[in-house]
Amino acid sequence: MNVQIMDRADISTAATAVYTHPVSHSFQAVGGARRRARDVLAEWGLSKATTEDAILVISELVTNAVLHALPPAELRLFLHGDVVRVEVGDSGAAPVWPGSAPASGERGRGADVVEALALSHGADVRSDSATYWAELPSC
Repeated sequence: MNVQIMDRADISTAATAVYTHPVSHSFQAVGGARRRARDVLAEWGLSKATTEDAILVISELVTNAVLHALPPAELRLFLHGDVVRVEVGDSGAAPVWPGSAPASGERGRGADVVEALALSHGADVRSDSATYWAELPSC
């Protein structure tokens, strides 16, 4: 497999398939995003294993947007050659209210999941928005 990691501008213009889905700011949005993405990835012909890995990444990134960011949010999927790119864009970090943070042992595993499954991953964080992304092999 010859996988080429592409920067955001390259993959969004060269993608052979693109899918976008608005994400409401609720916990129900996570399941909805997973279901819609599973259908799209199946239409694109991705293997079951690749689809399951992508669904885990989508789950983590959408959950983070719902928990830690301001709305609106959007799930974006790109297929280009041997790479499927998952992006979740949001409107930037939500304020943390005193006493609202979970106990220290209850968070932080999502980044490990994304890192374990992705060829590469990262974030484009600005003052008024953020996009978190991961690229996985499509085969």
